[in-house]
Amino acid sequence: MTTFTQHAEQLSTTTLLRFATAGSVDDGKSTLVGRLLHDSKSVLTDQLEAVEHASRNRGQEAPDLALLTDGLRAEREQGITIDVAYRYFATPRRRFILADTPGHVQYTRNMVTGASTAELAVVLVDARNGVVEQTRRHAAVAALLRVPHVVLAVNKMDLVDYAEPVFASIAEEFTAYAASLGVPEITAIPISALAGDNVVEPSAHMDWYGGPTVLEHLETVPVSHDLTACHARFPVQYVIRPQTAEHPDYRGYAGQIAAGAFRVGEAVTVLPSGRTSTIAGIDALGESVDVAWAPQSVTIRLADDIDVSRGDLIAPADDAPAVTQDVEATVCHVADQPLAVGQRVLLKHTTRTVKAIVKDIPSRLTLDDLSQHPAPGRLVANDIGRVVVRTAEPLALDAYADSRRTGSFLLIDPADGTTLTAGMAGQAFAAAATGEETPADDPEWDF
Repeated sequence: MTTFTQHAEQLSTTTLLRFATAGSVDDGKSTLVGRLLHDSKSVLTDQLEAVEHASRNRGQEAPDLALLTDGLRAEREQGITIDVAYRYFATPRRRFILADTPGHVQYTRNMVTGASTAELAVVLVDARNGVVEQTRRHAAVAALLRVPHVVLAVNKMDLVDYAEPVFASIAEEFTAYAASLGVPEITAIPISALAGDNVVEPSAHMDWYGGPTVLEHLETVPVSHDLTACHARFPVQYVIRPQTAEHPDYRGYAGQIAAGAFRVGEAVTVLPSGRTSTIAGIDALGESVDVAWAPQSVTIRLADDIDVSRGDLIAPADDAPAVTQDVEATVCHVADQPLAVGQRVLLKHTTRTVKAIVKDIPSRLTLDDLSQHPAPGRLVANDIGRVVVRTAEPLALDAYADSRRTGSFLLIDPADGTTLTAGMAGQAFAAAATGEETPADDPEWDF
């Protein structure tokens, strides 16, 4: 058996962890990521040579490992991270997809993008500066996005003489703050990304620390990919009707299972119509199976000939989400153009896209102290706030707290398709609660 085949088989049996890094400017996020890639031997020779060459051109004797992730020319010239950099690497114990996110306040939206699918967030803190406003912002974003695991990496310990009291004070302050936000698990690790202390190898300078290195924790943190216990959800992506002599009556509904599991013979409801049927068959990779689970891509066949199209949601009959046209949610505005009350948008939820109107923006969140600024009227780039949206057609949304996959949505500019806002659905409310009339100046958007 070849080494390549052995490696491929080994990777197929390891779990996958998606994680994001965050922190203030110059806290060393990109250096930490570069150190992880370098010390775990996940850097190709030509990549390392290019970094060494670029580092020499900048007058640096040692290779600047931050350049392994700061790929944009502007990032290299300014020595900062501007965009989210995604990197893949693997160890014998686990595979990783990491998102190195910027530290500037004006790039909060980039952290939201990077952390939206993360199961763990690494928040870096400069040991000399301690917990600062941006640290609290990133902890708040991780909490809002329901990231289940947070690592506090107290970096640049070499610049404070590896002093345990410095680390302990920062860890205590951050842990208390993150716990107050509802972050379920916080792990604090003292490191020096530049020197490599406690990143991949244990530090010889901090014998007072007995916990795991960053890589050890990434390799061993529990990651639950068993979504069979979650609310089963199947957004229909495509209707398959070959109408050939071989398959004259075949009608299947193709897509990717968002959560949970589906079984042949199970009673299901098709939303938003509310029609019910029974799963007659499930086809996966050209073969019929009795059960399928997230995140498999399958085709589901129903026993009854009912109207099902792209954007519909198939769910268990006894565990279907509520259908509503009134959506209240926490959102992060990601576009340069503002989002205003009364604005007409498109709302994309799983495979369904519907027209919508922003009915209200009740508040904007100030991440510095988690205070609410009431009735701001609009949200600008990087703002996080509450919105109330009225949709033209009913939607089957879960609460984001119950499902990150089916509780999230996007608001899109109908004029040019620009993504405006990333939303996390909360409790739907009755239409009469606002006491407002729906705008009727445009018949196409009057609903």
